[in-house]
Amino acid sequence: MHPIFSAALACLAALVPLTTSAAVQLGKLHAPPGFTVELLTDAVPNAREMALGRYADGKGVLYVGSLGAGKVYAVELDGGKATHVHTIASGLEMPSGVAWRGGSLYVAAVSRILRFDTIDDHLDRPPAAVIVTDRLPSETHHGWKFIAFGPDAKLYVPVGAPCNVCEPDERHGIILRMNSDGRDVETVARGVRNSVGFDWSASDHSLWFTDNGRDMLGDDLPSDELNHLTRSGQNFGFPYCHQGDIADPEFGARHACAEFTAPAAKLGAHVASIGMRFYEGTQFPASYRGNAFIAEHGSWNRTHKSGYRIARVPIDAAGHAGRPEPFVEGWLQVDASGAETVWGRPADVLPLPDGSLLISDDMAGAIYRIRYAP
Repeated sequence: MHPIFSAALACLAALVPLTTSAAVQLGKLHAPPGFTVELLTDAVPNAREMALGRYADGKGVLYVGSLGAGKVYAVELDGGKATHVHTIASGLEMPSGVAWRGGSLYVAAVSRILRFDTIDDHLDRPPAAVIVTDRLPSETHHGWKFIAFGPDAKLYVPVGAPCNVCEPDERHGIILRMNSDGRDVETVARGVRNSVGFDWSASDHSLWFTDNGRDMLGDDLPSDELNHLTRSGQNFGFPYCHQGDIADPEFGARHACAEFTAPAAKLGAHVASIGMRFYEGTQFPASYRGNAFIAEHGSWNRTHKSGYRIARVPIDAAGHAGRPEPFVEGWLQVDASGAETVWGRPADVLPLPDGSLLISDDMAGAIYRIRYAP
């Protein structure tokens, strides 16, 4: 159960020391041959969504939201290394989502979207936050958010269902988009239980998003979903239909699964698929280009744990998604007796302009970098 945090805003910055944490077990992470896993920093407690600020010639700023920590961080990058970590805001309510555009950082804090202008130049003395909107629902159950700007320059904001399973009102279980100033809000997707990751295909600029399946239907049902929005207003079935073909025991009789858009791919039961991005770089082999990379935060309600990895989903030129495949694993360890140990939980993925891939880990408070160097 996630705690509820105060919404007091603290704009004073604090420099976080770069330390080596015993919690990070880098040697246990493994990727396909030719890939290396490096620790960028472990000084970002409860690291969730990432957003890249100004970046050129290997130098820039990586912004990282949090959930339980209530903080937003700025990681200074130089040549693929983290040189400093700043806390640029604290005391926020679940500021998981961050997005950067035109020199400003946007932060989602449950009912509010905040903006920090000219932030790249003021990491030591961050500007006061500007309220973009404070009219989003205030429920904290599935109230934390992943946010991003789309190809249409709109800010996309999901609002999860305030329950495990229920018939939400029209303000919940949706994905919104709005202007950067918070105006012209419209709903682009419905029937979405809790999306905490999305991105747009480079081929046709359509939106793809992860969605977490409901709990309490057993170990193996329902699957998390990778969904594809092909027109505004599509309904993806929650709470009536799960994974495209499972009627909900309580609500399923009210609508048939055939009335809704089925998922593009089933990602597995209880894996907690959250952060998701397309890879369009050239450092990885050509077969990885256009793939969706997904952070599986990991199960909390399954007899044997699932998730705790980075998965990749191949997507062909026609927009058809293949089966998810493991890409980076090792946060979940199983010994010879079958005992399970978890030391980290991936939360987001983010390609860098050089073609490497970043991964955030909110349990170890770390950011990892994946490079292809055969």
